[in-house]
Parts: sequence; structure tokens; C-alpha cells
Amino acid sequence: MTEDKHQFPARVRLPRSLFASLQGSRPVVPLAVSVLDVGPGNLFKGPQLSLEDEGSVVNNRLVGLSLGRMRVTALPEPVEINFSHPRQPPNMTLTCVFWDVTKGSTGDWSSEGCSTEPGAQATVCRCDHLTFFALLLRPTLDKATAQALVRISQVGCGASMVFLAFTIVFYVALRFSWKRFKSEDAPKIHVALSVSLFLVNLAFFIDVGHGPQGPPAACAARGAMFHYFLLCVFTWMVLESFHLYLLVIRVFNTYFGHYFLKLSLVGWGLPVLMVIGTASASSYGLYTIQDQDNRTTLELCWFREKTALYATVHGYFLVTFLFSAVVLGLLAWKIFTLSSATAGKGQRQHWKGVLTLLGLSSLVGTTWGLAILTPLGLSTIYIFALFNSLQGVFIFCWFTVLYFPSQTTVSSSSGTARAEQTHTASQ
Repeated sequence: MTEDKHQFPARVRLPRSLFASLQGSRPVVPLAVSVLDVGPGNLFKGPQLSLEDEGSVVNNRLVGLSLGRMRVTALPEPVEINFSHPRQPPNMTLTCVFWDVTKGSTGDWSSEGCSTEPGAQATVCRCDHLTFFALLLRPTLDKATAQALVRISQVGCGASMVFLAFTIVFYVALRFSWKRFKSEDAPKIHVALSVSLFLVNLAFFIDVGHGPQGPPAACAARGAMFHYFLLCVFTWMVLESFHLYLLVIRVFNTYFGHYFLKLSLVGWGLPVLMVIGTASASSYGLYTIQDQDNRTTLELCWFREKTALYATVHGYFLVTFLFSAVVLGLLAWKIFTLSSATAGKGQRQHWKGVLTLLGLSSLVGTTWGLAILTPLGLSTIYIFALFNSLQGVFIFCWFTVLYFPSQTTVSSSSGTARAEQTHTASQ
């Protein structure tokens, strides 16, 4: 038994048959049981962790077993390693593996000859040889679930594309029929977000529909295209929040020359720089998701290097989402503070404030924040796939409510200002 000075120890049980086979072979055979902490570096990572998924070595711990310089294989009774660990999320799988030096040029993890007996806070690994063992934690989706999620996303994205197209056509019609509409910046920003969402949905359909077909260069190009439009969506959502901040929170001294042109340079240009930097590191390629039996359930042209994925997608989204959440929180405080100050309207003002926030949340990408909840279980993954893919429908509804021609009492500067005027009539 080996104990680490920290919690979550590893325990080892060697079979009797192992020692029986050594009797008479030599007088002394050194038995070594070692525990290694691999840390966050690249040692003992291998292609399975660095390319295919977002897995990790549980507790960063390896347990090594050896008998001198002897190569011990095909044991009639398996050696047992008991890995203690914290309780894991339901959509993660634990797999017993060993470091196979014969795989590739640097070695990789393999589960051949090992079985896994998972538990709530301890997992037993049984293997028929001696080497370095570890417990891998990886996200898992069975093929049926992966296909169901893809179908839900395709239906939602298809509906979003239809309504986003309606939004764009509606905007063009209003520009021809309403001269004053041409000078407003808010609808231009809404339509730019709609265009970026339409294109990322189209890229998703192309990527999922064709899979990794074609040469690696074509797959990398599709991954880069999907990445670019996704970054455009994130950028335009944060620009919606920035415009909302200037319009409703800051209010004064907010004039900028060529305002929408400058926003467009950021909204379409910044993602170009990020994609060029990512492509220069050869980060695009085949991305696979596997089930607990290491069978491929989904293949995409996406990232093949997860460091770039964390930095340019997860990290960038987190920064933009936090900014949007702060702006939305400030707006909620302002709306409900003013609503409470308007005596006599009470409940009606409260519901108008709620509906206003729901409409604005579709513009700043609140539904994308559901991704933070996906580690809680499969149900949250379904919720995220459904609501996030319908963002285009929500934007169309909000755009129609704000700019439908029958509403002649609109304000002069933007749709969000109109919503705010509902709450500031007494001012």
C-alpha cells in the first residue's frame, strides 16, 4: 500500500501467483512501487489527452510497479490498483490505463489488458502486467446521445437560420421604407449579429454534414471557418453589450465619429487576427469524441490542439460573457429601481422590465452561458443545445417587437432606448 501526503491515496495488491512464479529463479528480486505526480506539464500526456479530447490524469498521479529489470506480462491473476478520487460529474468517465512505450514515437496511454471497476470515490484497476498505471478522466457521450444532441442542434440551428434570414430581410425593407431608420446604429448592430449567427449556423451544418471527409488541409480550413464565425458571434454579442452600456448606463458623452464602422472593424477584424494566429500554430484538424469504450461517437473538423481551444474559444467566451453579464445586471438594477419609483403602475412595470431583460439577453448571448452548467449532467447539455441553437428565433422576435412599422411611438436613437423609455416616462 502506498500513501501520499495529500488525500486520495492509491493502494496496490499484488497476486500470490506473481511471487510463486519467482521462487527459485533468484535469491533476491527488488520490488519497486512508485507514485509519480506528473503535474500540469506535457509529461505522460500522449495523443489521447493532447489531441482527441479534454481528458486528464486523475489527481495527476501515476503508480509504477516493477520487479527489478524483469518484464512481467500475462499474469494469471491481475494486479489491483485502487485509486481514490473525489466524486466525478455524471458525464465523465474513468478508465484504467497504462503507459505503452510502443505507441507512436513518444508513447501513449492504452487500456489493453486492464479492466475498470468504477466507484463513487474509488476506482479499482485490474491489469495483467506491471508498468506505470493511471486513471484517466474524460468527457463521454454514447453514440445515441451524441446523435440526439446533433439532431436537436440541427433542428434549432435550421429554425434560427430561417428567422435570422427574416430579420435581415425585414431590416433591408425598413431601410428602404423608413428613411430615419438608416441613421440608427442599434438595428445595424442587431443585423450584424444576425449575419454572424446565420454564418456560424451554416458552418455548423457544413462541418457536421460532411464530417472529416477530404484531405487534412480541407478539414483544417473548415475548422478555421467555423472558428472564425463563432468568434464573430462572441464579438458582436459583446459589442451589443458595449452599445447598451453607452446608451443606457453611461448616456452622456457617448458620441463617436464613424461609430458603426469602428464597431465593424472590431466585430469582423479581431476574429481574423485570432484565426490567423491559431492557424499559424497548426491547431485546426480532426476533433473526435469517444465513449467509455474508446469508440468514436462524433467527428468534427475543429481543433486538434486543446491549448488554442481553451485560449481562443473558452477563454474569449468567458471574458465576453462576464462583460455582458455585468452590463445586463446594471441594466436590471436600473430598470427595477426606476420601476419601483413609479408609483401607481407597480406590477405592470415589473413585467415590462422582465420582458425587456429577456429580449436584451438574447442579444448579449445569455443562452451561451448555459455552457457553464453542462458539467452538471446530461440534462443541462440538452437544455444548452436546445436554447442556444434557438438564439436566432429570439432575436427575430425582439427585432420585430422593436421595429414593426405599426409601432409609431418608437424613440429616435435605438430599439434598446425604446425599451428603456418604458421605464423612464416619468423622468
